[in-house]
Amino acid sequence: MILIIAEKPSLARNIAAGIGTMSRRDGYLEGCGYLISWAFGHLFSLCDIEAYNPSPDGSNRWTMDNIPCFPQKFRFELRKKDGKTIDPGVRKQFDIIKSLCNRPDVDTIVNAGDADREGEIIIRLCIENALESQKPLKRLWLPDQTPQTVAQALLDMKDESDYDNLANEGFARTYIDWLYGVNLTRYATLRTGTLLRVGRVIVPIVRAIYERDMAIRNFVPGKYIVPASREETNGETVELVSKKKFDENESDKALSLCEQYNSAGAVVTAVKRKKDKLSPGKLYSLSKLQNVLGKKFKMSMQESLDIVQKLYEKGYLTYPRTNSEYLATAEKDKVKKIISECAKLGYPVKFKDAKTIFNDAKIESHSALTPTYKIPKKDSLSEREALVYSTVFRRFIAVFCSEDCIISKTEITISVGELEDFTLKGNVILEPGWTKYDDRSGKDKILPKLEKGDSVTIDFKPTEKETSPPKHYTIETLNNYLKNPFREENAARKNASAENADIADEDDEEDYRAIFEGLELGTEATRTGIIDNARKSQYIALKKDVYTILPGGEFLIESLDHLRISMDKYKTSELGQALKKVFRGKITVDDSIALAKEQISDVFNACSGDSDSGFFGDIIGKCPLCGSDIRRMRSFYGCLGYKEKGCKFSVNTSICGKTFSIDNLRALITDGRTPIIDGFISKKSGKTFSAALKLDENGRAVFDFESKPAVRRQSFGSCPKCGKPVIKGKTAYGCSGWREGCDFRLNFEQNGHLITDEEAAVLIKDKKAD
Repeated sequence: MILIIAEKPSLARNIAAGIGTMSRRDGYLEGCGYLISWAFGHLFSLCDIEAYNPSPDGSNRWTMDNIPCFPQKFRFELRKKDGKTIDPGVRKQFDIIKSLCNRPDVDTIVNAGDADREGEIIIRLCIENALESQKPLKRLWLPDQTPQTVAQALLDMKDESDYDNLANEGFARTYIDWLYGVNLTRYATLRTGTLLRVGRVIVPIVRAIYERDMAIRNFVPGKYIVPASREETNGETVELVSKKKFDENESDKALSLCEQYNSAGAVVTAVKRKKDKLSPGKLYSLSKLQNVLGKKFKMSMQESLDIVQKLYEKGYLTYPRTNSEYLATAEKDKVKKIISECAKLGYPVKFKDAKTIFNDAKIESHSALTPTYKIPKKDSLSEREALVYSTVFRRFIAVFCSEDCIISKTEITISVGELEDFTLKGNVILEPGWTKYDDRSGKDKILPKLEKGDSVTIDFKPTEKETSPPKHYTIETLNNYLKNPFREENAARKNASAENADIADEDDEEDYRAIFEGLELGTEATRTGIIDNARKSQYIALKKDVYTILPGGEFLIESLDHLRISMDKYKTSELGQALKKVFRGKITVDDSIALAKEQISDVFNACSGDSDSGFFGDIIGKCPLCGSDIRRMRSFYGCLGYKEKGCKFSVNTSICGKTFSIDNLRALITDGRTPIIDGFISKKSGKTFSAALKLDENGRAVFDFESKPAVRRQSFGSCPKCGKPVIKGKTAYGCSGWREGCDFRLNFEQNGHLITDEEAAVLIKDKKAD
């Protein structure tokens, strides 16, 4: 008897459809020599910190006493309901799986998790926790859930051990995300007094939107001047804009150049016309499909993924969480069958064996999204499901369309003397071909009817233009950024893509290299859920298809900056690369965890001196105005006498981009001013500056640029006479309380040699002991 454990009940039903008639039992199906049971997605989750490091008082209250937590061995437990007690439905289903695994007549167990790293470990955890004695383990890998694919996959099952590297990557990713999430979420929350969800991927995503929105908010438009002409020639408007730019105060230079252009005259020096084939877009990866659905139908990434997943589970689409736009060469026969089904519906399609379609080098685990041979009837899909399915289906038809799209490409060169050449480009569709079935992003651009040698009427004038602010991230542009956050925008490439927007053979080597090396932020399988969590946490907003930062997101990023938690694309990509190395067997799971531990430890070790703003609720000192306690609040230090005494004393924990530390606050409330502090950032110029802070006559903290408080000097210990710090002078170490009469002094020269600072500190300590 073969036991198959599916990730979800729907998958179990689809597997049963590929086997034959089966009987329903309590929590499983039986028949034809098979038992099929199922999980409900994740039955197990990692234990919380308290399972490893219990709080001193035995409660689950968050505290600094048990973080950072780095388990020697990670432990899993059955999923809890509301994080408190084990979900009874989960317990019942796992007990069923456990009893089936250990049935004497079960001689083989099959992992039928989804065909990805998450599905791999979901079922592995079930088997590892259920199985009491070793049995042969197999893996059922399904690119789609049609009965024919299931039947064939059951004949081609591999040993589960063949997927060990995939599982190792899945476990490493799970452990690392846990380490970041629980340690840094608790740390940041305790420091700020506000729940901050800190994660390896969510933070760089929110940071990208934050930085873009701050650039828009702080954008100052710049004006410039360009020579431009817009005149009619032979009854048609010809617009020419020079590439030469002038500052707004150089209008005289611009006017002079315009006069030179007008004197030189303009002539058509070349006209090129040719017919060309316009290629369709590539097949869809998940993110590319989400880009189109978001832009065209204003569909969120979560909604589109949910619908694609449903269509996959119904057997209409192939595996959804794919990062490739190409098909595997081994799938050619399957594709021919799908094409045959499409042809029966009257679509003009034929098989094409092209590298722009079939390319194993650009497939990591799964091929591009395509329809299966199982084509739904129109009334079997909801309106939104039909939109998603038709988008995938029409792209498939376009790629394999037997009718070419023929365009007329025209390029006209107009020379203004020998001063500058202007090029006009336009495309016009002659034969629609595949564009009858799928959208093309470009539009026809009809050029003026000009021939070589024609004179062109011009009247160049200085034209004032204004620089534009950056644009908010959209579903499409954010997805593209996350897939390769290090790709520099290339103006030449933008121009090329604007001209040939529908050409599918553009160079995508860099993007696929970023995916395979682990440089992307998140994965196709996780990115959608993480962005949705950022929305639910009210860090970002999505209106139509445009993302914007929310106040909660601003507070998150600015708080992490003040806490020196550098969760940026560089750190995230570094870990992503490590996870890919685990997948390829180049490093172990423990190696990747060690990297995460190091980065997390750096955060906890960085909290000192100028970066230490204390913890929410800390009492820092006494108010200089009313004598009440000063407490560390969410984003400021505030006097607790505000209610009883009406005291308004407060100082922000961050001033001009610089953390205002508790040491500096204590100096301010004790001495009335701070030492000079470096690292303030001007809000107007963006430049850094140094200044002290002092209390003005109203008790407010203000910058002090005029006076120069004594620079804080290194202490070599406490004075053995009066207890004040011992500092280094020109010829000796002396007590900083010399103004009050303390005469302690330790000369640099001792017993015939010059002592080091370290030796001085030891001697001062010894004298104090005496």
